[in-house]
Amino acid sequence: MPRSTDDLLARLLDQLEHELPAAVELRHRLHAQPELAHAEKQTAEAVAAQLPVPSETVAGTGRIARVGPGTGPAIAIRAELDGLPVQERTDAPFRATGTTMHACGHDVHMAALVALTRAAHALGAGLPASLVAVFQPSEEAYPSGAEQLAHAELAAITPSAVVAAHIHPEVRWGAVALDPGAVNASCDAVEITVEGRPSHGAYPHHGRDPVLALAHIVVALHAQVARRIDPLHPAVLTVGVLWGGAAENVIPPTAGARAALRAYRPEDRRMLREMVSEVVAGIATAHGCEGSVRITPGEPALQNDAAVVARARELLPAAGLARAAEWRSCGSDDFAFFGALAPIAIGFVGLDGAPGFERRPLHHPEMLPPDSAVAAVARVQAVLYVAAASVVSATSQRKDPQ
Repeated sequence: MPRSTDDLLARLLDQLEHELPAAVELRHRLHAQPELAHAEKQTAEAVAAQLPVPSETVAGTGRIARVGPGTGPAIAIRAELDGLPVQERTDAPFRATGTTMHACGHDVHMAALVALTRAAHALGAGLPASLVAVFQPSEEAYPSGAEQLAHAELAAITPSAVVAAHIHPEVRWGAVALDPGAVNASCDAVEITVEGRPSHGAYPHHGRDPVLALAHIVVALHAQVARRIDPLHPAVLTVGVLWGGAAENVIPPTAGARAALRAYRPEDRRMLREMVSEVVAGIATAHGCEGSVRITPGEPALQNDAAVVARARELLPAAGLARAAEWRSCGSDDFAFFGALAPIAIGFVGLDGAPGFERRPLHHPEMLPPDSAVAAVARVQAVLYVAAASVVSATSQRKDPQ
């Protein structure tokens, strides 16, 4: 590993230490006043006020700030602005009191990236590539903020790589899950509607029951995933919403469901979409009803760049971090959209066993990363920035040996 890479990371981490106390205070303010997707105005303003350079408003409520060299390669680092429609149930003195919560660590990610941006700015001309801090709106809802940025403002910057860090309660404290290839699944939203014929519940033969048809559809969909997709390929179908009539003795005219489809491989993703349409149409017809499906395409599978991951793994010990055991999931992140622009890499920062942390899953009303997670995330962001810059430099030298 080039000595200059070691020196850069050491200087960046040293400067980062000076920024962490203010970052923790910012985390508290952001956590106490979360905002939902596409409405993160106060959140973006709070972040922008702490940045060392002016930021550009992008994708409605997002912000982008660039520090370091004004020309040459640029490494983008993503943090998310939005909270979730969850009512907080923690006892934190800075807890949110409304019906919105940062239950996925976005407050930690933002505060960490502000600290890293300030640290990088302090190094000035010592940076090998511009650091582009991307505070992205709407990670938790459609339309995706990342998709919009990937087609517009971030595309105009033409980053050489895009990286991110995300806390995770299933990865051990002090370790980072950094693996090449697919680490998150694609995700598509599905809306199913079954149209029947209403009737009195005592005379079902006079109607066509969409609720019964829908019940069979839900069971069949789960069974068909296991029969259409290779069992060695990750794929998940989740039906999270069912709706139908309003009275127990009335067969309603329509019933419906909302579901999510997840897969690692593009061909499996296509197969799941086709399977849903076939099952809904066939079973609805068998019950004398009509079935329809509307699919809203979401993010693709998230593919970590092998070269950036390999270099980042080498740098982890210098940041006081260990490499976690291989860890992949069928979770989804619209960060994957940035893969259409440049090599991408995301590291999952462990929380399991962190001092003061009570393990809860992401999106849980009691999910509360400790303040020490701000430093952990910022260090991983720094590692990924330096790793990506190193890979870009090495690639450039191979292309132009002179």
